[in-house]
Amino acid sequence: MAQPVINYLAVLAAAVASIVLGFLWYGPLFGKTWAQLMGFDKKKMAEAKKKGMPPQTWVVMVIGTLITSYVLAHFVDYLDAATVAGALQAGFWLWLGFIVPVQLGMVLWEGKPWKLYFINVAYYLVNLSVMATILVLWA
Repeated sequence: MAQPVINYLAVLAAAVASIVLGFLWYGPLFGKTWAQLMGFDKKKMAEAKKKGMPPQTWVVMVIGTLITSYVLAHFVDYLDAATVAGALQAGFWLWLGFIVPVQLGMVLWEGKPWKLYFINVAYYLVNLSVMATILVLWA
C-alpha cells in the first residue's frame, strides 16, 4: 500500500476547527438542550463551571482530536479526494459507516433520548465534513 501524503499543518488546522466547532455546538448552539438530555442538573453544572475543566481533560481531548484529524487525512488521501465535493463525500460515508451505527448504543443500551442521538450524530457529520474539507483544500 502506498504511503499517504499527509500535510501536518492541515491536520493541525482541522483539529483546531473541530475543537472550535465542538465548543460552539455543545455551547451556544445546543449546549443547554444537550446538558438537559444528558441529565445534568443546574446545580452540578454550576459547580463544574466554577471549578473549570481539569487540564488533563483538555489534553486528552486535544490528543483525541489530533488523532481523528490524522486518521481522516489518511482516508482523504486514500479516497483521492481533491475537491470540496470529494471531502464532503468522504466525511459523509465515514460518518454513515462508523458514527451513525456506533452512536446508536446511547439510545439502545444507555436509554438516552433520540433527540440527544440526533444532536450528537449531526455534530459528527458537520465535524467530519469541516475537517475533511480543510484537509482537502490544504493539500
